[in-house]
Amino acid sequence: IIGSSIRYLDGDGAEVELVNDGIHHRDETVTGLGDPMLLGAAACQSALGAVLNDRRGHGLYRIGSQRHAQLWDQHLARDPDLASKIRGLASQHAFLSAPHLELTVNLRYATAIAWMLVEAADKPLPASHDLLGLARVWRQVFYPQGRSRDFIDACQHCIGKAPIAA
Repeated sequence: IIGSSIRYLDGDGAEVELVNDGIHHRDETVTGLGDPMLLGAAACQSALGAVLNDRRGHGLYRIGSQRHAQLWDQHLARDPDLASKIRGLASQHAFLSAPHLELTVNLRYATAIAWMLVEAADKPLPASHDLLGLARVWRQVFYPQGRSRDFIDACQHCIGKAPIAA
């Protein structure tokens, strides 16, 4: 578990700083929402928190209840040490009674689950500056009906203009 933070402007132009723990992912150090993959996913999935619960899912990444349960049953159950670390990010009592609510109220937990969805997809991650490649991963993991252009626009809006790698 590592710490990270990112600053961005919310819809009203106020500066917001998100500070959260992340996890070590594959051979990379993941910086939570500071990583363009997760920042873009959060921007596209929930407009950085403007929509946190609806029929498409829960929280910043709009992860559906069924998908959340499948991740635990089919991926995390195979790695008890990792499952324990992820479970340690959740609230002690609330997780037992309403596990999917953790995706809405607990940014650290939601971010870890979002990364686990990326890991479970077993797709190679492109470089952090390759927005087109990240958009492809976002579509495969989070929103197959999404348009790559939406992801790229959201990333560029949140982290500034960056060249789009082919």
